Amino acid sequence: MLNREIYSPSELGGVAKEILYGLPDERVFCFHGDLGAGKTTFIKSFCKELGVEDTVHSPTFSIVNEYESKSGDPVYHFDFYRLKNETEAYDLGYEEYLFSGNYCFIEWPEKIESLLNIKKADIFITVEPTSRLITCRYE
Repeated sequence: MLNREIYSPSELGGVAKEILYGLPDERVFCFHGDLGAGKTTFIKSFCKELGVEDTVHSPTFSIVNEYESKSGDPVYHFDFYRLKNETEAYDLGYEEYLFSGNYCFIEWPEKIESLLNIKKADIFITVEPTSRLITCRYE
């Protein structure tokens, strides 16, 4: 488990790097936090560390965005906030993404919780008055 308190978004890059290099075999990262906690901003830091040059933005309406890493491999960014039920994740073909061996960053994993009975890292962002608490739990 990793716990960090940050006071500025500029600190996210170091935490993303620490998580990525601390979990070199992990490919599925689930981001938990309230609206506005900074999930998308944190995912941008992960993508930057992976060499993604595309503009990283929340896939709220498209559900999934695909970016290209510096190695040429795809990086998948999901936002399940708008899902009404898990059937929509099946229709999206979520299994092909999650079992592809490529990086998958998931916002609002609570919406498909029963489908995520897989090896993954859970990242929790808690908003404090002057900081964010970042906790990473992994199996």
